[in-house]
Amino acid sequence: MKKLLAIIAVLLVILIGMIIYRNGQKQVKNISVEEVSSIEQYLQKIYLWKEITNQAIPLFETIEEADDTWIWEVVKKNLEEYEVDKIQLEEKAKDLFGQEFVKEYPEEGTKSFVYDEETKKYYPTESQLDEQEDLFLLDTIQRTEEGYEVEIVEYLEDYTKAEEGQVEIKNINDEMIASVDSNQVDVKGIDLVKENKDRFTKKRIFLKVDGDKIFVTKVEEVKE
Repeated sequence: MKKLLAIIAVLLVILIGMIIYRNGQKQVKNISVEEVSSIEQYLQKIYLWKEITNQAIPLFETIEEADDTWIWEVVKKNLEEYEVDKIQLEEKAKDLFGQEFVKEYPEEGTKSFVYDEETKKYYPTESQLDEQEDLFLLDTIQRTEEGYEVEIVEYLEDYTKAEEGQVEIKNINDEMIASVDSNQVDVKGIDLVKENKDRFTKKRIFLKVDGDKIFVTKVEEVKE
């Protein structure tokens, strides 16, 4: 049994490594496959939709300066419960952004959550999403004193013409880079982004490691 579990663990690491390689991530020395996987999982939690938050991940110097809509939409995306109180919302924010995150949730609610006077609870609002999927490609990862410095390439998969069998690969300025068959987008989409990286927006994300947790601290635009 132990041998079987060991084999499964090895195969899992190999699989993650293949996915990382396929996504074009430039892993630097001393950054393990497990670290890259943890970084990508965290970024998936905080990467949203530009039609809701203006940018899928905004620029900021400190997390407290980040756009409020983005912050509470990140919290909404990662909630396990439908009905929550103010304390639960703020605890989830700390879980995602670190225990030093001090921003309080407004008592009256926001467009992310509505407050019900009768139950004294907050309920998430419905997000109206378009047919464009906001995605990112991990490009580079470097270790820093606090954690990591990660560069991502941002792009869109537009499914407006999916019924015609086509998906358009666009940059976040809505410029079409290429069109691919909808049944091949998972295979060719990333390759197209890698081949045309100079036509996409890049962002540098600073991450802090605290125990087994990763937190975003700063996001800036990468200018070529």
